[in-house]
Amino acid sequence: MCDKKNNVLFTDTECLVLSSNIKLLDESQVLLRVPRKDNIYSVDLKSIVPTGGLTCLFAKATIDESNLWHRRLGHINFKNINKLKGKQHKASYKTKLVNSINKPLHMLHMDLFGPTNVKSLMKKSYCLVVTDDFSRFSWVFFLATKDETSGILKTFITGIENQLDHKVKVMRCDNGTEFKNSVMNQFCDIKGIKREFSIARTPQQNSVAERKNRTRIETARTMLIDSKLPTTF
Repeated sequence: MCDKKNNVLFTDTECLVLSSNIKLLDESQVLLRVPRKDNIYSVDLKSIVPTGGLTCLFAKATIDESNLWHRRLGHINFKNINKLKGKQHKASYKTKLVNSINKPLHMLHMDLFGPTNVKSLMKKSYCLVVTDDFSRFSWVFFLATKDETSGILKTFITGIENQLDHKVKVMRCDNGTEFKNSVMNQFCDIKGIKREFSIARTPQQNSVAERKNRTRIETARTMLIDSKLPTTF
């Protein structure tokens, strides 16, 4: 609209597209002029002098403060932002107000994601995340193939039960074959572990594991970009 020489006015209730003949009669009403360059309207905060209604619109921060929040919020470059825009997420289910789990290891949430676009330095393509429902403590295992899942879970559950002197009673996961196979069926029957599978195409039911996966990926991506290392790392 601007390229066609129209004037565009945004208000608190509507957006008006005006003809190019419209001129502002009173220049004293102009609180800010934002120049356009390379299809971006850029505001130079250094040149802003708070006037009237502009006082609440701008906040100046030092470079150190800006960099600190840049790291905290995990800002990434535009290339990765455009990739993330293509993935939308459904709204999560309502959180339970009272947690019925009162002991560690009572319920374990688990999920496997992969294969990743870039293999790790140890040639791993999958990542298994196991989260304790009570403490939200999580364990992460890197796998070369999905077939390793059953063996890793058997070793992990046996070892963690011995270390913490608590028994795993419930496993919550999706319907992936890495969790739903003869090896895991036999192991859970022997240990007396109940398994709860989420409904297909409903990741919200396994939200704890899915959220942990996403947090891990975003954290790793932020650290990678902040360290300026190539994607091979």
